[in-house]
Parts: sequence; structure tokens; C-alpha cells
Amino acid sequence: MPVFFQQQINESTRLGVWKIEETEEFFRRNVPLHRDVTHPKKRLQHLAGRFLLQYLFPDFPYDQIQIADTRKPYLAGERYQFSISHCGDYAAAIVSRTHRVGVDVEETKDRILRIKDKYLSAGEQKLFIPDPATPDVRLLTLLWSAKESVFKWYGAGEVDFRRDIRLSELDSTSNTLRCDFGKPGVALRLNYRLFDRLVLSWIV
Repeated sequence: MPVFFQQQINESTRLGVWKIEETEEFFRRNVPLHRDVTHPKKRLQHLAGRFLLQYLFPDFPYDQIQIADTRKPYLAGERYQFSISHCGDYAAAIVSRTHRVGVDVEETKDRILRIKDKYLSAGEQKLFIPDPATPDVRLLTLLWSAKESVFKWYGAGEVDFRRDIRLSELDSTSNTLRCDFGKPGVALRLNYRLFDRLVLSWIV
């Protein structure tokens, strides 16, 4: 099976990344399609992400997934907290019995350079892009991914990425980032992994 990356984070929380090599029929045999996804590629990603939920926790109840007004999927009664992300041929999921979670997976692409002003404050750009002439595409992708993970962890929508989510203290030894999340007023510690052309971030 194409498990690209897997980690037992704690006794109640598991994380996984799936490299999508199967057909849609494979996933449809295992996973119900909860909403009408018309684009074939997006439908395959959607199915793979949900398949991964039950791969991580075999008793995960697909039939109880609901969609909030903010478009965040959740389980009534919160038997599990979970988050899903996908890009290209990859799907990522994090599931926990006890903790609120968020995950994001991104492919590194130069287009991230065009949107950095939309999600990074002036202070963050000064901290993480010391030389604007030679920006680090993978680092910028990581910063975007980290903010996406925080957004999914929060789950209530209406977040200004530049104003509300401030990143600092990137530690490449422990693969962590500090985040000051102004909306609920909390300090968070994000985790990440860098692969060849893939960036993964998560928060528990």
C-alpha cells in the first residue's frame, strides 16, 4: 500500500500521508462519497483523504461525518477529531481521540512567490526572507502550509492569515514552528516535515 509517511504522534493521535496510485473504483469500494465532487482529480483526492481516516483508525465512522457551515468536516459527538488535506497525488490526514488537530500538505511550486504578501506580514517577511532577491520557495511553502494547518485546527473560519496568524522561531532540529494565533489569543507549536517536493505541517 502506498503509505508515503506515517506517525503515531501520541497514544490517541495518528498522522498519515497517502500517495494516490489507486483508481477511483478502489476507493469507492471502501469509502462513501459524501458530497458531489464533479472534477475527477478532486474526487479521487476527496476519496483518498477519507480512506486514510479509516486506515489510521479502523473503527472511524465514515457515515457520521458532517460538514459545518465553515466547510470543515467533523463528527457529531466528537468521537474523533480529524483534519484532511490533499494536493497533487497526495492525501494527508490526522486523527485524534482526544485533541483538536489540523494538517496541511503542499507541493513546492514557484507560484507561492506571487502570493507571499497575502499571507505573510511585513515582520514575518523580514524574519524569514532576509534577502528578497533569493526567496526560499520551500520555506515559503512551509509557512503557507503552517498557517493552513492553524486555520484547519481552529475550524471557525474568518481568519486573516497576515494579521491573526504570526509565525516565528523555526527550529530545523526539532522541525517545529512557533505560532501566535491572535484570534483566540493562544501560542501554538506546529510540527512539520520537508520531503523532496512536498511539505507537510500539522498541529495537535
